[in-house]
Amino acid sequence: MINARKKIVKEKGAAPTAIEEEVAKALFDIEVSPSSDIKADLRDVYISGAKEIEVGKSGSAVVIHVPFRVWKVVKKIQGRLVRELEKKFNRRHIVLVANRTILDLNFKRKGLKVRPRSRTLTAVHESILEDVVGPTEIVGKRTRISVDGTKILKVYLDPKDKDKENIENKLACFSAVYKKLTNKE
Repeated sequence: MINARKKIVKEKGAAPTAIEEEVAKALFDIEVSPSSDIKADLRDVYISGAKEIEVGKSGSAVVIHVPFRVWKVVKKIQGRLVRELEKKFNRRHIVLVANRTILDLNFKRKGLKVRPRSRTLTAVHESILEDVVGPTEIVGKRTRISVDGTKILKVYLDPKDKDKENIENKLACFSAVYKKLTNKE
């Protein structure tokens, strides 16, 4: 268990929750197992948080937050890592999301001259959407505004994806997680 603790990096030494320790232990088990093909890539991967979100009738989803510095490594092995983690957490969907920073309009207080486009609210929400549906790619988006003013974002995923039938089962999970993380539908 002491080595699994190295897989969690919390801010200012905060104590990890039970679900975070469970995810860290699962990551450590995958890294240590001799039959794992993502063993070498997982050596540099650690998490910054995890939480469980209820997803209606289909059960629950575990949202794993990964520091942005590690996201490049995670992105390469995301499909295989999600499959392995779903085996460990039976009956729960796994969603990997990078930690991103949103800078508001008075960013000059923080000592910055210009606000990077990647730190705007819109850019961060688009990136979160790509993280949530990953490893599948988004091929189109439509925003539908109804008569009463509510906005619904329709996202079209890649129809040529290898794991298509598995993704169709997770669509409700994706929308619930995105709504929870961004307060958008």
